[in-house]
Amino acid sequence: MFVRAKRRERELARELRTSGLPYREIARRLAVYVNSAYMNSAYRWTKDIELTPEQREHNLRGPTGPQNPDHIRRRMAAWSARCRAKRLGFQTQGRLAALEANRLHLAGCMLYWAEGAKSRNQVKFANSDIAMVRLFRDFLIDCMAIDVESVSLRLNVYTNNGLAIGEIEGHWLTRLDLPRKHSLNHTPTSSSGMAKGRLPYGVCTLTVG
Repeated sequence: MFVRAKRRERELARELRTSGLPYREIARRLAVYVNSAYMNSAYRWTKDIELTPEQREHNLRGPTGPQNPDHIRRRMAAWSARCRAKRLGFQTQGRLAALEANRLHLAGCMLYWAEGAKSRNQVKFANSDIAMVRLFRDFLIDCMAIDVESVSLRLNVYTNNGLAIGEIEGHWLTRLDLPRKHSLNHTPTSSSGMAKGRLPYGVCTLTVG
């Protein structure tokens, strides 16, 4: 679901960039980041597309130049209508699933409501408790039918808690049973002294989308 939506957004972003739109306008229309190192963004999707000198000049002049072609506006309107219809459909499915009283589904929904990041076209959950992260991982795969390959993992850890990076990675990757594709961010020892002994395995973030 999220992967297909991401692919369509990327294709539309590239069409908009080819037509000459600046990154900020593409991000506004698609409700994504202008640029981000870890998330989908207008820049990451279209940075290889070179604008013509006329398009660059138009962007510098602002809205006084030629307007975007009508077919782009029509496609944007159609895209918005499709997204609204799908969102309503997914909301209906969610309400029906809640009535089934599946414990894993209910627990996953409550975890996301409490700890999940609420952003468009992306599910994100962060916690330092591996049991909670594992439960949310099972919720995504068993209840939401998310392909395990679509789940990415990010670790934020300290380096002064007496554990090697390999030990910390193994702690999470073994228990979560996810593909070995993840990113690692560690705070330098010099700036993490006051956190010594706390959260020895750091914080794990699961992301879909």
